[in-house]
Amino acid sequence: MTITVIGHGYVGLVTAVVFADFGNTVWCVGRTKEKIENLKKGISPFYEPGLEELVKKNVDAGRLKFTMDYKEAVPPADVIFICVGTPPKDSGEADLSSVWVAAEKIGQNLKGYTVVSTKSTVPVGTNREVAKILEKEKDPKAAFDIASCPEFLKEGTALSDTLHPDRIVIGVEESKAKKVLLDLHKPIDGCAVVTTIETAEMIKYAANSLLSVKISFANAMAFLCEKVGADVEQVMDGVGLDKRLGRAFLSPGVGYGGSCFPKDVKALIAIAAKYGYDFALLKTVDAINKEAKIKFLEKIEKAFNDKLEGVTIGILGLAFKPNTDDMREAPSIEIIRGLQKKGAKVRAFDPVANLNSSKIISDIVYCNDSYEVAKGADALVVLTEWNEFKLLDLEKIKGLLKKPLIIDGRNIYDPVKARTMGFTYFGVGRS
Repeated sequence: MTITVIGHGYVGLVTAVVFADFGNTVWCVGRTKEKIENLKKGISPFYEPGLEELVKKNVDAGRLKFTMDYKEAVPPADVIFICVGTPPKDSGEADLSSVWVAAEKIGQNLKGYTVVSTKSTVPVGTNREVAKILEKEKDPKAAFDIASCPEFLKEGTALSDTLHPDRIVIGVEESKAKKVLLDLHKPIDGCAVVTTIETAEMIKYAANSLLSVKISFANAMAFLCEKVGADVEQVMDGVGLDKRLGRAFLSPGVGYGGSCFPKDVKALIAIAAKYGYDFALLKTVDAINKEAKIKFLEKIEKAFNDKLEGVTIGILGLAFKPNTDDMREAPSIEIIRGLQKKGAKVRAFDPVANLNSSKIISDIVYCNDSYEVAKGADALVVLTEWNEFKLLDLEKIKGLLKKPLIIDGRNIYDPVKARTMGFTYFGVGRS
């Protein structure tokens, strides 16, 4: 088949690369000339394990093509995936302006029969509006069906998540479109779930919001565990052994971030309000996520008797999660700015996000590795749970710090072992 993907962010580029690797001809449409030119050379605009190698492989094979011109990419397409950003407005609603622009340009260039599907996370009813725009803009001889195929990839494991998903959700009405999409996804081994368009739109929001609920629940339990003298990690281990619940995402820490959970929780709250339902549960989830960052800042302040003026804090991890350079809604941003407001100096290192972070936070010292961060710092603070941080030589770290103090925002160290080694150790939800 010939596939056209609108957008070259995480969802768009990973989708394009995977379908190209299956042998399809794939066009990827972007709007940033520099990124398009780099992609034509096989250079990815962001870090994702294994992605750049696959981009280059399929570009060199002639299966993966990049352009800014809809006239080039839309007419030959059998299937078009809209994979543009839907960031939150101040109200929490999804900003769909990029979806509308994409739909207009697609409509103006449709030829023959095409299945047009969104992969972007969009509120219920969005695909119906896309259909109206396509109908208005298209040539009378062109035909289309709409569909909703939400993605469920996680940054850091995006390729494996796309190749081996738990499920492939296809929201569709017409049998012809259903057959095209099922045939396209045959090489992917996930369970196909065929639903109505509205149901597919809702599944993505429901999934991300429920995962956010688990994280905020773990953080709320961490707040309580600290008060009663319990260890939240052991509590979550015990809870997670229940097969009905599982341990995944029951992860206390400094809160969730990234491009999905924060915006999707807010968007679902806004969708519910539009239809007259007060989604109080998700409002609380959002509030707990904010509280997690505030309480962690307070934990750092308390370790220095509320006197951070002139103190040097070494930060390990800047990206919102490991195996990505994504700084969108990263908890590190708010925590570092909070430290600076209190007069602290910050040294930081992230294995891949230093550059992206420097575009957002310019007035800190960026280091080349974890040991450089620790050298001369008054405390070591963990904000992202990169594997390489878990295996540091803590004796060496201890010798580099001014004070043997670790404040672990991701609970990656064993508190007993750390204290036995002579560290003052503070985790999240650990007595």
